[in-house]
Amino acid sequence: MQPVGGLREQHKAQRRIRILDATRELLRESPESVISTERIAERAEVAPATVYNLIGPRDKIWKALAAAFMDELERRLATLGAGDPREVVRSTVHLFVADPVVSRRMVREWEQSGLVLDRTPLTQLRQAMADARAQGLLRADVDTDALATLVGTTCMGALHQWGATLIDDDRFLARALFALDVALAAAAADPCRDELLSPLRKRAAV
Repeated sequence: MQPVGGLREQHKAQRRIRILDATRELLRESPESVISTERIAERAEVAPATVYNLIGPRDKIWKALAAAFMDELERRLATLGAGDPREVVRSTVHLFVADPVVSRRMVREWEQSGLVLDRTPLTQLRQAMADARAQGLLRADVDTDALATLVGTTCMGALHQWGATLIDDDRFLARALFALDVALAAAAADPCRDELLSPLRKRAAV
């Protein structure tokens, strides 16, 4: 028999999922509409107070959506066993562009959207960069945490440009990968310099 406390927490988690699913549905149906707690509650078939208690006010809803994005990214990267910095960046971009209405509204309206990449992708990117250094691809003296942070900052700028529809999906991915390729080339160990410069040379030749 499941403990009462465990069952209660399970029901809360299920209601929370319904609330976030309802928010996504409403956003996709009316991309520019104001999403009120009452509308979300009606769609999720819960009381408005439940939305407030389990998620919080509207800004907390954007934060919860961002956390759900990162949970999904974490699952994807774990499945891929992503140790390649390019795969971390590519998977992150693909996740956002796969649900453009929801992710654009989240980026535009969440006051702390600059933190959206600070969890899973940046942690994974730091590890991937450290692995590349351990494998001898990058110089031993490179601060891979700083390198990953620099790439993350550039990717965040590209994300906000994409969120404002200033660039399209392809340009978003291209800018994010370009930032990574520049960082890797700059930090390349001598035996791997040509290999890591290759993506930049290919761009220059196009």
